[in-house]
Amino acid sequence: MLAAVLYGKEHVQLERIPVPALGPGDILVRVRAALTCGTDVKVFRRGYHAKMLVPPAVFGHELAGDVVALGEGVTRFKIGDRVVANNSAPCLECFWCKRDQPNLCDDLLFNNGAYAEFIRIPARIVERNTWPLAPHLSYQDAALAEPLACVVKGLDDTGIKPGDTIAVLGVGPIGSMFVRLAKLRGASVIAIARRRAKLEFTTRLGADHIVATEESPDAVDAVRALTGGRGADVVIEAVGLPATWQWAVSMLRRGGVVNFFGGPPSGTHVDLDTNLLHYSELTCLASFHHTPRAFRQALDIIESGGVTAKDFVHAEEPLENLPQVLLQLMEGGGSLKTAIIP
Repeated sequence: MLAAVLYGKEHVQLERIPVPALGPGDILVRVRAALTCGTDVKVFRRGYHAKMLVPPAVFGHELAGDVVALGEGVTRFKIGDRVVANNSAPCLECFWCKRDQPNLCDDLLFNNGAYAEFIRIPARIVERNTWPLAPHLSYQDAALAEPLACVVKGLDDTGIKPGDTIAVLGVGPIGSMFVRLAKLRGASVIAIARRRAKLEFTTRLGADHIVATEESPDAVDAVRALTGGRGADVVIEAVGLPATWQWAVSMLRRGGVVNFFGGPPSGTHVDLDTNLLHYSELTCLASFHHTPRAFRQALDIIESGGVTAKDFVHAEEPLENLPQVLLQLMEGGGSLKTAIIP
């Protein structure tokens, strides 16, 4: 089969490799759509991912496709089923799983290899985190379920309520999904990014206000002006820079909640005003990954039409063009998300 193999920093090769062999409980899926994402761009830039893969390895993890072979004992699916498979599954037995934190599982099983003609879905993911596609759902729609599951969990963690004002810092694929999902949940949404050209798109997703820092350098003042001086009830930091972490805290109202969703580079540190945190009773949290429950919730939202591929997937490319697509994304160009079609 044709597959994109990561060998190291900015080094991806298209190669013919064997179709994965199946073990008991596994399924083999012919990939019909694999979506690019920020994590894959980081993996491409760095040449590895500490938790998910060690090169050389086939990578990519947002996918949907058709079941073409079954391992021994598989009963949930049959050949020909259209499915979407998540990129991980928890053990359900460890300390964290038993405390309803399966995203922190000691033995969280990751699966990569979506940028290929076929992908093996391991038995644990088949059993706990793979779902059939509704008849009306496209492969590209379904492949959005993994990133949307991260956003579902991130928004749930904040405790957001209808009528709350939420400020979203960063409008890449994940930030844009936060805008859309927050609006679906009845929030008033302020979208913040550097360039107005990127922000205009978020108004179609539901942003009530946009703040372009190329025009209004003091984003904190802008958010306070839009909230009667109070600040936002919830702030989502979806950039991953120490400076925007600082902004996020300063944008909160007293008693507000910030989710540091974007992870800054390893080794960076942030100084926070302890008086502000204490006397304003601020809640600071961070959300990592997703859970099987969040994945199912995300798929339900997609099936209902709340989030669709036409809003986020703005280009299609053959698998052979993946290296060029990744270079474009790394340089800040390209589409919000690109569907890679093997």
